[in-house]
Amino acid sequence: MTETAAPTTVVAADGAADGEAADWGPLSSLPGNPMMWILILGELAAFGAMFIGFAVTRALDPATFDASQAQLDRLLGGVNTMVLVTSGWLVAIAVRRRVSGRSHRVAMLGAMALGGVFLAVKAVEYGDKIGRGLTLETNSFFQLYYLLTGFHAMHVAAGIVILGIVTWWDSLENLETGAAFWHMVDLIWVLLYPIVYLLR
Repeated sequence: MTETAAPTTVVAADGAADGEAADWGPLSSLPGNPMMWILILGELAAFGAMFIGFAVTRALDPATFDASQAQLDRLLGGVNTMVLVTSGWLVAIAVRRRVSGRSHRVAMLGAMALGGVFLAVKAVEYGDKIGRGLTLETNSFFQLYYLLTGFHAMHVAAGIVILGIVTWWDSLENLETGAAFWHMVDLIWVLLYPIVYLLR
């Protein structure tokens, strides 16, 4: 008598059916690609650590920080805040227009242009400081000032590139992914401006 072997069922190692989207837990419910949100959380943690370092260093030498902070141009910082917030608003408008099937590229181009304005204003501000001899070597305040604002400016430049990419390859997920990064850049500046320029 010949025995017939029972068919063997092969289960995928990850327990997911073919073609099923990966489960990212809470990140799966967020707009855009979950990998971008992992990057955003890491960047927020990095800036958070720098803000804490700024606060601790200020507490150790408040006189130097107050005198140095008075050398900053609050008006230019405020202008840049309005520029970046407006840019973020345009990105949000672009995503909403993409969802409704309307043209969104003008809003994205406007957002990128305002990002360029932000960097131009920051370059003017840096030029003024360096022209007055206020450099990384001046004191601990200006070391942290250039570190924080320079690191943020790098993110603005990277964000402009990302917005350009998702404007060209403009699936909804791509747009939402780029928008998430840009809103992070906005959020960091909205925190950075009062911490570095205003609070005493």
